[in-house]
Amino acid sequence: MSLQPIGVAVAGLGFGEKVHLPALQANADLSAVALWHPRRERLDEACDLHGLRGSDDWNVVLADPVVEAVIIATPPEPRFELARRALEAGKHVLLEKPVALHADQAKELQRLAIARGRSVAVNYEYRAVPLFMQAKRLLQAGAVGTPWLVKLDWLMGSRADPSRGWNWYSQASKGGGVISALGTHAFDMLAWLVGPVASVSALNGISIRERPLHEGGLAPVDAEDVSLIQARLQWQGSAEASVPAQINLASVARNGRGCWLEIYGSEGSLVLGSANQKDYVHGFELHCTRAGEAPQRIEPDSDLTFDYTWSDGRIAPVARLQSWWAESIRSGTPMIPGLAEGVASRLASDRATLTAAEVA
Repeated sequence: MSLQPIGVAVAGLGFGEKVHLPALQANADLSAVALWHPRRERLDEACDLHGLRGSDDWNVVLADPVVEAVIIATPPEPRFELARRALEAGKHVLLEKPVALHADQAKELQRLAIARGRSVAVNYEYRAVPLFMQAKRLLQAGAVGTPWLVKLDWLMGSRADPSRGWNWYSQASKGGGVISALGTHAFDMLAWLVGPVASVSALNGISIRERPLHEGGLAPVDAEDVSLIQARLQWQGSAEASVPAQINLASVARNGRGCWLEIYGSEGSLVLGSANQKDYVHGFELHCTRAGEAPQRIEPDSDLTFDYTWSDGRIAPVARLQSWWAESIRSGTPMIPGLAEGVASRLASDRATLTAAEVA
């Protein structure tokens, strides 16, 4: 007997509408059944477009018996409260990153999820990208030997235009800044590929200190748009095998080189990168160089490739991660990446913010 799809409500109509909704349509085990957004006009527009019911009252969404799980794809500030109430209502949750504004909030969600026996996924979608998965395989197989140096440049230009308007991204208290946007992904990516983050220190900068308000005038920016981070990773989880890591993040790098990860080790090196600033999949290349040999371009193994991709390359890895979440809900097994990974990344992100504040 086939099981009915798990009914999912989506909170947030930015990334939630553009990426999560089409990803849900590709998952036979999941079905979008409702939407939530605080602005009624925007909500009604999306409900009409997608043929879904919706509410601007989160309690109404959570009280709907058809809603078994929720995807929270809002800006960072409201995520903790929305997730807390969803877990208390017995719903499974998929959270965008960062999962909360601070590590103590993330830990509270973790405790609540365990107590209620709910599956909580965190959308660290790079874990679901074929070439990143291939890089993980190569590292585990000893392609570079023991890593000696890790370098991640993530230099984007999305906020390099000073005329781009002031919003929550400009406010540190609301989860804005390049550490929350990129650093939380970077810390999870490196912990997954290499090993847990053991130490972090950072030098942060605010390049554009004012941005225009919609109603006119300028407002101050207090969220960092550049972060230069030094970290140590524990190779394969060993406290004795410490790997220095340099992480350079920017959202104001005009014509920035994009996302480039380099891992140098005792037996060779891996370089994984893309200059595409708007896509998780299209544009990435992986090269492996073994000691004494020429670089080789590596393609993903056939079992890692996507059956289908969209013009928006973000959708396929999100759909894959959603499918892992559905399997976790069905089987009752722990979700990876979940709140354990979310807490670890949030802790590292908090350290990057606090250490920078101490030396400023």
